[in-house]
Amino acid sequence: MKNEEECLYCSRNKKQKDLMIEIADLGVSTLFLFKEQSYRGRCVLAYKDHVNSFYELSEENRNLFMNDVSKVANVLNALYHPDKINFGFFSDKLPHLHVHIVPKYIDKTSWGMPFLMNPNKVYMSEKGLNEKVDNLKGYFL
Repeated sequence: MKNEEECLYCSRNKKQKDLMIEIADLGVSTLFLFKEQSYRGRCVLAYKDHVNSFYELSEENRNLFMNDVSKVANVLNALYHPDKINFGFFSDKLPHLHVHIVPKYIDKTSWGMPFLMNPNKVYMSEKGLNEKVDNLKGYFL
């Protein structure tokens, strides 16, 4: 198990910055836009403290975290109008509580099945990413 110094979300290291862009701090978490955009609007929400799993949180903090998840999903729904939003809580290789919030669209990548981590390697231009970042930040700042 990794300690906080090695943790992608705690250390805010180069590897993390290569994968995602920080958007905003929410109640008990930090929102990031995933740079790989095979799923238009895909984000990651990471719990602020170094906690491995959802079940380790107190009831109050679980509720606060899920409130943050709900806020992000509502914003993604308003911005991108997906047909469905998938949520993925994984920590096999990265033991820090985080959830992938993935807008999905009928007849697009992985419709009708679980989302894939990097299915098509879709990376937007810097301008396109900056527009997405600005749109998201407008809802949270």
